[in-house]
Amino acid sequence: MFFTAWATLAVLGVYFWTWGNAARARIQFKVPAPSMEGPEGFLRAHRVQMNTLEMLPLVLVPLWLCAMFLGDVWAAAGGVLWCVGRILYALGYYRDPAKREIGFIVSMLASAALIGATVFGLVMR
Repeated sequence: MFFTAWATLAVLGVYFWTWGNAARARIQFKVPAPSMEGPEGFLRAHRVQMNTLEMLPLVLVPLWLCAMFLGDVWAAAGGVLWCVGRILYALGYYRDPAKREIGFIVSMLASAALIGATVFGLVMR
């Protein structure tokens, strides 16, 4: 599970990156905690962080199930693809929320592929 472990760390790294961006936006736009209201720049950064947090169960659980039932490399590839999708999502959303779609689709397809690969691995046992 060597590669899956690295992919897991990459997933968590992407989350921490979005968290850091939201924290910087809170400071930059002077939005005191616990307020969730503020300028659009803050709202975008906060929404990216929260959406990424919401997506973590959809990647972490199937990532490890796929590693267990299909293989380490397949799982890690899905995890890396998810990271690429989330980065594209974040960068698009920071610029213009309408430009988040490609990244969202890539990350959702990566999660779906991990789930499908897990099912395949289970069926083939």
